[in-house]
Amino acid sequence: MKNLLIASTSTVHGKVYLEYILPELSLFFKGISEILFIPYARPGGISYDEYTAIARKGFDKIDIKVKGIHEFDNPISAIEECQGIFTGGGNTFELVNQLYKNNLIEVLKTSVHKGIRYFGTSAGSNITGVNIKTTNDMPIVYPPSFDTLQFINFNINPHYLDPDPTSTHMGETRETRIKEFHKFNSLPVLGLREGSWLSVIGDQVTLKGELSARLFMPNESPEEIPTDTDISFLMNRE
Repeated sequence: MKNLLIASTSTVHGKVYLEYILPELSLFFKGISEILFIPYARPGGISYDEYTAIARKGFDKIDIKVKGIHEFDNPISAIEECQGIFTGGGNTFELVNQLYKNNLIEVLKTSVHKGIRYFGTSAGSNITGVNIKTTNDMPIVYPPSFDTLQFINFNINPHYLDPDPTSTHMGETRETRIKEFHKFNSLPVLGLREGSWLSVIGDQVTLKGELSARLFMPNESPEEIPTDTDISFLMNRE
């Protein structure tokens, strides 16, 4: 049975890496001594080793060891044999490109459906949806497909930002971008604000964290979803 934490971000304002969600991670990965880290999104172009060191420092605080997938000779076996998985944020297009390049999409699906616990932040959360068409990232590479892991039957928009009425910026808002998506796609999109996450157990999905989320449906007005709301109905859409 699927067991996932799908977080908008790794870091919230005023706190260090993963600090805000460490109590939840301690429960989520209870009984697990080491997790596999997938650093392919490499934010800012940092190396896999540098990114893994950041993740390792974060999980040290809850006594969980971290090993990067790039440290294994066989990344497929690494996923098949791991106790838990963390996929970090960065560029979603590069993350998906590397997952396809290393033939990891199907093995990730199989492992998570068997019950391996999966934690994602930002780009690592984007890939849990149906596709990556609602990412905020620049398409710096061209992956073989925009289709992803499909653990949830909708898309998310991490780091969701509300329009600032005092801003002089004239560019498109996140809401405008999502409306553009819905001109050509019918998938629901959940705008996850900083510090919010989804708890997924099987097909039960619950919004967690301090902030509400914003749900976008085609041809409907956006809806505010309070924290601790069960949004499992999104899993049952055709």
